[in-house]
Amino acid sequence: MSATSRTILGIETSCDETAAAVVRSGRCGTWEVLSNVIASQHDLHAEFRGVVPEIASRAHAERVLPVVKRAITDAGVDLGQVGAVAVGNRPGLIGSLLVGVAAAKALAWGLGVPVIGIDHVQAHLIGGAIGPPGGDVSRPEFPALGLVVSGGHTSLYACESFTKIRRIGATIDDAIGEAYDKVASILGLGFPGGPNLDRLASEAGVAPVKPGFPISRIAPASLDFSFSGLKTAALYAFRGVPEGERTRAKREARGEAPAKLLTASEVAVTFQDAAVGTVILKIERALEQIGRVGTLLVGGGVSANSLLRTRLVELGQSRNIDVRLPRMEYCLDNGAMVAALGGELLDERGWVGDEWTMTAAPTTSGM
Repeated sequence: MSATSRTILGIETSCDETAAAVVRSGRCGTWEVLSNVIASQHDLHAEFRGVVPEIASRAHAERVLPVVKRAITDAGVDLGQVGAVAVGNRPGLIGSLLVGVAAAKALAWGLGVPVIGIDHVQAHLIGGAIGPPGGDVSRPEFPALGLVVSGGHTSLYACESFTKIRRIGATIDDAIGEAYDKVASILGLGFPGGPNLDRLASEAGVAPVKPGFPISRIAPASLDFSFSGLKTAALYAFRGVPEGERTRAKREARGEAPAKLLTASEVAVTFQDAAVGTVILKIERALEQIGRVGTLLVGGGVSANSLLRTRLVELGQSRNIDVRLPRMEYCLDNGAMVAALGGELLDERGWVGDEWTMTAAPTTSGM
């Protein structure tokens, strides 16, 4: 396989980032990122405090080709040097996914190269093993434990390789990023809420209020996550517990005052401590259950969270595990991770892509 044919264009439009990137095969079996372009839609969705699917898909349709052109230009390659096109085709907002899939198939057909659909959640796990040309990113050791933390997903995976993974734990209600956004909304922080809450907690200069908010364990051996109770605890701590007339009358008859409310800073710090603590707890359980792994692969938008990154590094040092945190530009949905995983799959298949009937799917395969 020539160097030219092992240059891959990746396209990602699963939610509210229109992204494209070019990667090529690098040293030691890694993928070097030649370009990584992301057009965010935060400004379009800010007033709604969340992503509006119809607005997102229209914005993707307007931006996908300019973003692809920019990625090709920044990479310093010609379209004719692209050996394959990878596209995030699942899971996500169906309208948004269809825009990316249509663009990828049209480009691949015109270039006469393979096209391959990628599960973008799985692609997050390769984020810590890609980097710029000549960088010091090495191929991680397998088997590995994988963690994806984002606005829509909180999952643990047993990984034999980047392409062979098995889900061993997932959230039963809110994803961690969704919980962050909802608590940020309760505190009156702007969109996107997660980064704003992290910033408030980091700059607050206060310690978590004890005994703290609840950390869901579900069952002694469960690797599943739950964040709905944590979100409710933050709501009551900030706004108070709703009281009916009889409950209030009984409290007043006992001479008890209403519970003292926490400040926004206290809620942010206490919530973040519990949310991150939940993730660390389940990782430690997973390590005990699946045995020795050489690497912890981490991906997803919440992998940019400052406290989570600190705690994961500390965990890796205490357990002698190589923790692969993605660079900040690879935490959000991006084309580089899609292209890199596409390269891994194409290598396995002898550089044979998907059938042209490949299309978008709003849900993942459940692996």
